Amino acid sequence: MRLVHRHGPSDDREEDRLAADVDVARSTLEQARGLMFRRSIPDDYALVFPFDDADTRWLHMLFVPFAIDAVWLVDEEVTATKRLAPFVGLGRGRADTIVELPAGAAEGVAVGDEVVLRE
Repeated sequence: MRLVHRHGPSDDREEDRLAADVDVARSTLEQARGLMFRRSIPDDYALVFPFDDADTRWLHMLFVPFAIDAVWLVDEEVTATKRLAPFVGLGRGRADTIVELPAGAAEGVAVGDEVVLRE
């Protein structure tokens, strides 16, 4: 599985790989744990949180000792991005999917772009 970023005009979007090592947090327990208690994540890693519907979704960095980039999506379209600081970061956005990446990995991702999970 890989995660790609599609940007540019909708009829001629360019595609960049965001991550080749992707985990999907499907269960409530996996989603509640997120990246807590990990010491680090690889540069080419993403943790994806799929939800049944779009709603306001919060992220916190409690017990996460490294910065991350967070991306909120509705139907694969980016609705918000934010760099979250270790331990104290907090973010929210409307989403049916949230993606957590290493800090700097979502540098070129902007609201309105697409982020797509590929098998």
